[in-house]
Amino acid sequence: MELAFIPSPSRGVLYLGPIPLRGYAFCIIIGVFVAVWLGNKRWIARGGRAGTVADIAVWAVPFGLVGGRLYHVITDYELYFSEGRDWVDAFKIWEGGLGIWGAIALGAVGAWIGCRRRGIPLPAYADAIAPGIAFAQAIGRWGNWFNQELYGKPTDLPWALEITSSSDGRVPGTYHPTFLYESLWCIGVAFLVIWADRRFRLGHGRAFALYVAAYCTGRAWIEYMRVDDAHHILGLRLNVWTAILVFLLAVTYLVLSSRKRPGREDVVEPGAVASGDDADGGEQSEGTAEDDESTDNSETGADAAGKTTTNEAGSGKKT
Repeated sequence: MELAFIPSPSRGVLYLGPIPLRGYAFCIIIGVFVAVWLGNKRWIARGGRAGTVADIAVWAVPFGLVGGRLYHVITDYELYFSEGRDWVDAFKIWEGGLGIWGAIALGAVGAWIGCRRRGIPLPAYADAIAPGIAFAQAIGRWGNWFNQELYGKPTDLPWALEITSSSDGRVPGTYHPTFLYESLWCIGVAFLVIWADRRFRLGHGRAFALYVAAYCTGRAWIEYMRVDDAHHILGLRLNVWTAILVFLLAVTYLVLSSRKRPGREDVVEPGAVASGDDADGGEQSEGTAEDDESTDNSETGADAAGKTTTNEAGSGKKT
């Protein structure tokens, strides 16, 4: 008998009248807001304008959602296109099923479009948003808890996750809460990137590369614990191979980038610098005008004093 476990919600959706409120969707939305909020603070600290991160996110987020769904549907096509399945379910994103690999890949395309429209280097934007993405993933993983999905192997540990649903091949019982493991790992990754960025002043996309490499390290062992159906290559799950490949690419970029472009960008948003220069110039011009005005007033006062002295001297002569 288990003395303790993490209970699963009885259902993942609540209804506000006819409007469904889905826990999975709420987790995704909250994660996006956190990523944009933190990214905005980091962007301003690096010399960018407030609001730029949100403007680019308007491009990146929809692309990311489409990319994440495409990766999931392509790698788990049997869930939607095999006999007895309804292909329309492939569009029901609120029921779960987003692949982070596709979300980051296509989200980067959307971010590139947004950055290009503003004349901003994509690597600098990626560095600013990297920890926020990790926090967003940490929050988004709780959507799997609401849907009772993507859990690990059976266990009787005190922090085991209780699965109560028996639909879609689930077997009620207690399992490793891999959603929680990944959520905690992503929080650690976010703080690691923040610390390393402050300590080593990472630039030119290296903070983002560090996030990718650190995330892949955790995803590989967490993925190995999962028991949901997945394609296998040479005995390993497809996502484990993906994590290994992406990890190697991220580390390679870190090494080559640090050699070719050391340091951090001096300017991340040219418009912000120009605006700042204009503002400084305006203040300086205003100050100069005030100085000129003070000089003119002083000169006028001197002239008046001279005239008064002359008049007084003339009056003395008459006496």
